[in-house]
Amino acid sequence: MAASATLLTESALGWSIFTVVLVVILAFCWVYIRKYQSRQESEVISTITAICALAVALITSALLPVDIFLVSFMKYPNGTYKDWAAINETRKQIEDTVLYGYYTLYSIVLFCVFFWIPFVYFYYEEKDEDNVSKCSQVKNALKYTIGFVIVCAALLLIGTFVPLPPPSRQNSTQWEKVQYLFKELGSRDGVAALSFSISSLTLIGMLAVITYTAYGMSALPLTLIKGVRSVRYERLENTEDTEQVEQRIGKLKAKCGDGRPLSMRDRRTLQDLETRLQTLRRQARHLEVAERDCCTKVGGALRPLKILLGVFFFLVALLFVAALFISNLDKALHSAGINTGFVIFGTNLTNPLNELLLALQPVFPLDYVLITVITVYFVFTSMAGIRNMGIWFFWMRLYKIRPERTRPQALLFLCMILLLIVLHTSYMIYSLAPQYVMYGSQKYQLQTPQTTAVTTKICDADAPEDQCTITRTYLFLHKFWFFSTVYYFGNWAFLAVFTIGLMVSCCKGKKSVIEGEVAADDSDFSDDEPDGHMKQCHILEELAFSDPGIQANAV
Repeated sequence: MAASATLLTESALGWSIFTVVLVVILAFCWVYIRKYQSRQESEVISTITAICALAVALITSALLPVDIFLVSFMKYPNGTYKDWAAINETRKQIEDTVLYGYYTLYSIVLFCVFFWIPFVYFYYEEKDEDNVSKCSQVKNALKYTIGFVIVCAALLLIGTFVPLPPPSRQNSTQWEKVQYLFKELGSRDGVAALSFSISSLTLIGMLAVITYTAYGMSALPLTLIKGVRSVRYERLENTEDTEQVEQRIGKLKAKCGDGRPLSMRDRRTLQDLETRLQTLRRQARHLEVAERDCCTKVGGALRPLKILLGVFFFLVALLFVAALFISNLDKALHSAGINTGFVIFGTNLTNPLNELLLALQPVFPLDYVLITVITVYFVFTSMAGIRNMGIWFFWMRLYKIRPERTRPQALLFLCMILLLIVLHTSYMIYSLAPQYVMYGSQKYQLQTPQTTAVTTKICDADAPEDQCTITRTYLFLHKFWFFSTVYYFGNWAFLAVFTIGLMVSCCKGKKSVIEGEVAADDSDFSDDEPDGHMKQCHILEELAFSDPGIQANAV
């Protein structure tokens, strides 16, 4: 009875904490989306979708720390099970609850990626068409979304019905352990289909991690350390540039003062200068607003704190990269090889992050705080990378992410990319601290045959099966060995991109205080002046009517 009462009390406390965390996540998502949402192009359905998708991404990323905490919370520091966890059925119930949590959130991720976000995206795109009814919008959006649904159904069918035989045994001891884990997780219905679909999406998430997270992890700390340029200096520089451009425009217009047409080269130069002048004037307005903004003044006062935060993030990034490099090197040297997904049990080389987490175990709850900080840091550096780079498709930039100027389609893309990145987060963190992600802070008691002394050891692959519980995250990650192989090579690509991004960030100067707000090469309309393009056209038309040469070129 006492054990049951303790379990109920701890469950109630856990639900209370979960409720608070959920409210905090939803509030953060609402503030974040509203901060970047365009003032001119706002849509209720796209806003709600973006907030919910971002919340799902953050909640899914929180599953890993929760999973590690639960398997660790079953035991005392001396390696014995707590009273309520001493029964195997109770432990099994908790493990199944965590696994069902993964099933639920991963199913929601599949629904968002393959149906809801594409549907809302195409629904909003159809809204731009003239004289289109709501019914036609829904029909056309569903028509385009069917393609995504077919892809999802194909992945589920492949994972369910296509047999995936295990590879040849190059290392029988390693493979027997891997086979046991596969059998344990694969004995449940529908797991293979869901795991295959999620693993397929995780491959896309791996590409997003290599592109956005690696750059964000290298650029964010240096941006905080360097700071931004002075607003007064930028305004002075903007005024000088504006005067120079106006003088050049005046000289070109003077050439056609007697009615002679401008040459083709001069016409092109004049158009470029007019575009440059409009950009400078817009920058001047933004700089004027930034100089009066209280946030700019508060940011200047908090400059020392930003430097300290940047140094902390830089040290975390170095720890992250060092742990990932050592883990990959360990797999290359001690795993069973490429045909088993480079799976290893425990660590053979000293991994700094894994050792740090194990060293923090005696001081509750520092190890859980650290693994949570790593997860949050991974997600937020991904968001920073997307914000700085924008949304790209190969070499083409589709959208920019700007405060109060981001189009709804760009926010939907951002949330979809974050969903894919979060799917890959668990494997990245496992690569950083494999032993800790497998067993958490669990210990077990071992009695030596020669003596009656009992020693307490940290759980590893050599521990008895009934003494250490493996996290559901680890079992879910290694359902298909060939995905693990691709993830392994993706980690090397991540390290390479991080190194390149770090060198580029070191060479770049300070960012402008209005960085990203005004640009001459805007490829979308996510700006504070949606009619800026029309204004430019009117200016060129006025020039055309005043100059026969430009008028002929315009025709």
